[in-house]
Amino acid sequence: MAGPTDEFHVYDTTLRDGAQREGISYSVTDKLAVARLLDGLGVGFIEGGWPGALPKDTEFFARAAAGDLELKHAKLVAFGATRKAGVKVEEDLQVKALLDSQAPVITLVAKSDLRHIERALRTDTDENLRMVRDTVRFLKDHGRRVFLDAEHFFDGYAFSPDTSLRVLESAVEGGADVVVLCDTNGGQLPLGLAETVAEVVKKTGFRVGIHCQDDTSCAVANTIAAVQAGATHVQCTANGYGERAGNADLFAVVGNLVTKLGVDVLPTGALAELTRVSHALAEIANIAPDTHQAYVGSSAFAHKAGLHASAIKVDPELYNHIDPDIVGNDMRVLVTEMAGRASIELKGREFGLDLAGRSTEVGSALKRVKELEAKGWSFEAADASMELLLRSELSQLDTPPFTLESYRVVLDHRSDGEIVSEATVKVHVAGERVIATAEGNGPVHALDAALRKALLPHLSWLDTVELADYKVRILTEHPGTDAVTRVLVESTDGEREWTTVGVHGNIVEASWLALCDALVHKSMRSSKPV
Repeated sequence: MAGPTDEFHVYDTTLRDGAQREGISYSVTDKLAVARLLDGLGVGFIEGGWPGALPKDTEFFARAAAGDLELKHAKLVAFGATRKAGVKVEEDLQVKALLDSQAPVITLVAKSDLRHIERALRTDTDENLRMVRDTVRFLKDHGRRVFLDAEHFFDGYAFSPDTSLRVLESAVEGGADVVVLCDTNGGQLPLGLAETVAEVVKKTGFRVGIHCQDDTSCAVANTIAAVQAGATHVQCTANGYGERAGNADLFAVVGNLVTKLGVDVLPTGALAELTRVSHALAEIANIAPDTHQAYVGSSAFAHKAGLHASAIKVDPELYNHIDPDIVGNDMRVLVTEMAGRASIELKGREFGLDLAGRSTEVGSALKRVKELEAKGWSFEAADASMELLLRSELSQLDTPPFTLESYRVVLDHRSDGEIVSEATVKVHVAGERVIATAEGNGPVHALDAALRKALLPHLSWLDTVELADYKVRILTEHPGTDAVTRVLVESTDGEREWTTVGVHGNIVEASWLALCDALVHKSMRSSKPV
């Protein structure tokens, strides 16, 4: 295939099924932003929600129809149920809301498990079939394209295959384009699911889709297995968001379809946007990106073992299943106590350092890393500190922009109950001895404020540097109050971010070490003279 066509559908349900994840609550503005990102990626269908059932979803479709959402690649989909038992389809308010949404495509959910038909709907199979057929036909007569989600299909098919197949038949008789087999409970495994999909395709000849929950951690595998068995419509959510354990992850499914099965489901060039879009959608959901997510996680192509690094040094393809550039990701080499010489050399390349033929310096750097990591330091998440260490071993580190004479931090518990920290630093900068004092809501905040106060008149770039994140971990090798503290500081200057590490028995000193590394690294990268 030369790009996405109607022969294969990538259908995203982040805004409906994905929004059911615990902790996610999209505003209408959020939903519009998510839809734009997904459309930019090039998915074929975006399920916007359930109009008529949820006020935010109703407003979302109204704003989309009013011009707030212009889609270039995707078709907007409204989700809803078939008419109620015993109610005429033209009189069902929920069905009317689907038409009022003005969505060009509508996905209907219908019971396809005999037990659910009888116990949940409290009706019989014949009426359920009429509900499906009537609603699909009614929507088709009003110019809508219709898909049917056959809820609990796999469980229902195992219990009463005839009933489940008749539900699919009634949908197709009404004019449904695709019948989607839903693993609603998420309990299927790939081989059994693929057998069922292949059997349904052979028996019916219908166009079949797949919708998998992740309760067995098999949603992606089940989705790909269904495609290999004949499904040509996949329903996914961004980053696997969804109820309980989640849904099939859009980015892993698309990555597998394109790079493993050769199914070109995205526009030309869009595959390289996978990582960026994944992280942007995580930010909108207010959920930290999964660093170990397949294809798009920051650790997806990160190598730690020395054996891996040695092979990668010869040929990166030896330990990467694809070129990470294809999905917009990067390969990283993590330098830890498990590192070998190859890890150090590859890490040096990332920093623009040519370590070829410098075995003495590489050996010295490796020895120092192992010694520090044995004491609790961790460089795999602190590239800036690692670069400083390497440049120091190579004698390529300029004189630091300042040197410490001393610092002091005191805690003031005031009569009104307010607790204020005060820090005083004495540093030498630009040939001067500077003393500065500042207050903060904690000892590290006060220390940072005092250091900035002392340095800002002399370091013109300092006002661009901000503390973006601060993480503390107590290392358990030392029990109780003797525990060693590791601090990670993430800094930004608005253009890039960098992370530094400090380790000490005293949390303030550990923080100081990380803060100092952050400023030294910025000074090294800054084009402005001290």
